[in-house]
Amino acid sequence: MRFTKAIWILFIILITAAGWVTADNFIFKPKPVKFIVPKGWPQPLYDFSKNPLTEEGIALGKKLFYDGRLSKDGTISCGSCHQQFGAFNTFDHPLSHGFNNSLTVRNAPGLFNLAWQKDFMWDGGINHLDLQPLAPITNESEMAENIETVISKLRTDKEYKIMFKAAFGDEMINYLRMGKALSQFMLQLVSSNSKYDKVMRGEASFILPEQLGYDIFKKKCISCHTEPMFTDYSYRNTGLPVDPFLKDMGRMKITGNPADSLKFKVPSLRNVAVSFPYGHDGRFFSMMSVMEHYRKSMVIGPTTDSLMRNRLPLSNFEIGQLTAFLMTLTDSSFLKDKRFAEPGFENNGKAPADLHQ
Repeated sequence: MRFTKAIWILFIILITAAGWVTADNFIFKPKPVKFIVPKGWPQPLYDFSKNPLTEEGIALGKKLFYDGRLSKDGTISCGSCHQQFGAFNTFDHPLSHGFNNSLTVRNAPGLFNLAWQKDFMWDGGINHLDLQPLAPITNESEMAENIETVISKLRTDKEYKIMFKAAFGDEMINYLRMGKALSQFMLQLVSSNSKYDKVMRGEASFILPEQLGYDIFKKKCISCHTEPMFTDYSYRNTGLPVDPFLKDMGRMKITGNPADSLKFKVPSLRNVAVSFPYGHDGRFFSMMSVMEHYRKSMVIGPTTDSLMRNRLPLSNFEIGQLTAFLMTLTDSSFLKDKRFAEPGFENNGKAPADLHQ
C-alpha cells in the first residue's frame, strides 16, 4: 500500500516537473501534429519550433477562422472572404466585401501552402503569418474591429477558455496565442494533390493537350511561376494600368520606393481554374482575359518587369494548350477536405486521409 502511494506521488512530481499539471490539477499534454513536407518540395520557411502544431491548437485556430465575432458586427469571419471552394480566396467578387457591406481595395488571395511564404498580402506588407490576421481584423473596410475588443469577446466565452487552456496550458487569452492558433490552422492548408502532382509522382499521365501546355508553360511562364509552388513569391509590375478609383500602387506603398510602383506579388497558379477573378483587384474574370492582357493589353512603363517588356507572345493554339495544363493544377481533394471546411458546411465527398504523401 505504501509502495503504491509512493509510486503515485513520484508520478505526480514527474508530470508536474514536465509542465503537464497546472495549479488546478489540469493535465496539459496536447497531441502533436507532424507537418509533412510533400515529396520533392523545399523545406518550409515557417519556424515550427516557436509554434509547434497540435490537434488542440489547430482546432482552436479553425474555430477562430470561422468566428464572425472577430469582426465589429459579428457577421464577418476570416472564412467570409477566404472560401474553401475557391481555394480560400474571395470567389466571384472582384473586391472582397467587408463591414457594413463596404468594399475593400483588393481581392483576397487564396490561402494555401503558407508555410513556404516569407511575407504576406499582395504588397508584402506583413512579414509573419502569426501577425497577418491583424491587418484584416483592424481594417475599417474589412472586419473593422480592434484587437482589445476581440480579446474581450473571447474571454467571455466559456468554450474558448477551455480550448485555449487545452492548446496552451491555461485560460489566458491574448493576441499572441490567438495568432499562433490561427497560424496552426492555416499552415494545414497544403495543396499538393492535383493531377499535376500525381503526374510528378508517377501516379498519372498528362493527356496530349496537357503535356503540350506544360511544355509551353516551361518555355514562357516558369520564370515567375516556379514549380512546385507555381510562384517565385517576387513582386512584379506586369503591365496592369492603375485603377483610377482605387489608385493602388502596390509594393511602393510598403517600401516608399518609386521603383516598386505597381508591383504586386506573383500569385500561385495552383487551383487557378477555381480562384477567379484574377489580379490584385479582381479585374480579370477568366484565364482567357488574363492571357489576352499579357499578349495585347499590357501597359509598358518604367517599372514594368524586364521579362514582360515585349509582352508575352501567345497564339490561340498556345492559349488553348496552356489552359489545359493549368486545369491540372486544381486540387479537388484540397477543395473538399472536411478538415478545413466551415462547421456545418462539410462536403460529403471523401477526401484522402493524408493529402501530403
